[in-house]
Amino acid sequence: MTSTLHAELGDTLYRAWRERTPIAPFSARADGLPIADAYQVQQHFVARRIEAGETIVGKKIGVTSKVVQDMLDVRQPDFGVLLSGMHYVAGEEIAIDTLIQPRAEGEIAFYLKQDLRGPGVTREAVLAATESVGACFEIVDSRIRDWAIRIGDTVADNASCGVYVLGDERVAPAALDLAACRMTLDKNGRRVAEGVGAAALGHPADAVAWLANTLGELGVPLLAGEVVLSGSLAALIPVARGDALEMHIEGIGGCSVRFV
Repeated sequence: MTSTLHAELGDTLYRAWRERTPIAPFSARADGLPIADAYQVQQHFVARRIEAGETIVGKKIGVTSKVVQDMLDVRQPDFGVLLSGMHYVAGEEIAIDTLIQPRAEGEIAFYLKQDLRGPGVTREAVLAATESVGACFEIVDSRIRDWAIRIGDTVADNASCGVYVLGDERVAPAALDLAACRMTLDKNGRRVAEGVGAAALGHPADAVAWLANTLGELGVPLLAGEVVLSGSLAALIPVARGDALEMHIEGIGGCSVRFV
């Protein structure tokens, strides 16, 4: 696949994002969309948003839990870029009209105090480089119509990143068993999902290590000051106007969001 086609597909995703209009999956093309090419498309899509005034503030890891892999029929993790325009604080309202087909994920966010440069990054290195962890919502939002995605589609679409909501509470990870931390997620006062930290590739810090090592192969570090979303701990929850979500992660804290 040529750089010209990478740019063309990236521009298509950018227009879909700007116009809030979903598009057909790229994987349905005769030649499909190999992962290496999909990341090139993602880079162009992200570059268009940066040209429009956003900045990179972190990274996200997607498709880390089996329940999400089963739901999307995608069998390996991927990563995307967090941009300044995606960030909301806990309790803030999100206008549903700014999204296309949103779904919510409860996750553990890592706040880095040191750079992480792969290869060779381990769970222990991730924990040592982490200032604190907190509860967060990622609101994933595919630009691909009806979420009819394969791995190349979601990779190209910046790992289906929509926006994210960071909780106010942060704690040092040293005293926590992050794999055992239990998450509960309520929608409009009713329990709709539960999970534990181990859902994210066995341990959330292992997920961050996977990201650091994968990016290291591309010569890209995770930087001090960045936030890393380590992956969903339960199934994706569809949301609509009027929905209110609250989640809590044992030992870490909570997060809430409302859609208007």
